Amino acid sequence: MKALAVTDIAKFELQDIDVPEPTGEEVLIKVSYVGVCGSDLPRYFEGGVHQYPQILGHEFSGIVTEVGKNVTNLKKGDRVAVAPLVPCNHCEQCKSGHPQLCLNYSFIGSRRPGAMAEYVTAPEENCLLVPKDLDLKIAATIEPLTVAIHGLERVKTYAGQKALVLGAGTIGLMAVLALRARGVGEITVVDLNKHKLEIAEKVGADRLVNPLEENLDEYFKENGLASLVLETAGNHTTQVQAVQYADRKASVVFVGTCTKPVEFEPEQFELILRRELELKGSWMSYSAPFPGFEWEAALRYLATGEVDTTPLITGIYSLEDKALPLEKMREKDTKEVKVLYEIGGQEDE
Repeated sequence: MKALAVTDIAKFELQDIDVPEPTGEEVLIKVSYVGVCGSDLPRYFEGGVHQYPQILGHEFSGIVTEVGKNVTNLKKGDRVAVAPLVPCNHCEQCKSGHPQLCLNYSFIGSRRPGAMAEYVTAPEENCLLVPKDLDLKIAATIEPLTVAIHGLERVKTYAGQKALVLGAGTIGLMAVLALRARGVGEITVVDLNKHKLEIAEKVGADRLVNPLEENLDEYFKENGLASLVLETAGNHTTQVQAVQYADRKASVVFVGTCTKPVEFEPEQFELILRRELELKGSWMSYSAPFPGFEWEAALRYLATGEVDTTPLITGIYSLEDKALPLEKMREKDTKEVKVLYEIGGQEDE
């Protein structure tokens, strides 16, 4: 089979390797579509992989072509979306119902071969059946949607709530979709990229703010602070702003991965105390029973049309394009949000 493997820093090779064999508890999946995640960029460009070679790809859909001898709920021909976390199921966190905090986890596309290949194996428990009327392209966007849902579940949300989303990347836009589906009130999105702000408006944002064009302090002084803040950019500046622009008794959820030291001025940090803010961290997108309600909710949202991730899909590539989609994602003022490799497409076995 063909597989796109990272073999060195910023080096992809399209290899011809053996089709993997599933264990007794696994299935073999013919990959239909696989998305490129922001976390794949440092894996490729900065050598942030656990070993070479490594096949990336953890946001994917496909069709089951072979089942292990102990598999009971899946059969050949089933259309599936796959949760990439592989928890150990034995540590304290797993046993207490927190697989996202597993101490000994594996991960498809990071610690084990991923889906930037024609075929990939996955445990049966990681697979969700995709309804026949749900496009497999859309099914490949379930994973980032579950990340947004998990973040929202960390705090209380309610109708009429004034929400602020910092960052209009994939997770930020998924958060807008999830917030709108929940019926919150006004949603404000802040980002430096005008193209992504345009998409934010398409998927349900009420207010768009570009700090390159508008002073944030003045904006929030005039329009009021937020009762719910989601920081999705993982930027040291927006991580401070998440506290600055949170109203009294507000909830702040940090979803974006921190990449630089975060420095608070004393008066900024004191806002946590003075406003009695609720600060929560959110890691991945899993709960018990595994993979969790986040995955069932995301699948239902997409299958019913309550959430439509189509506007987020900005590019579709082939494995032969190698690093092109990743390079486009890194461009300044990029128009790319969620890019996919089309491998098997919609073809059924």
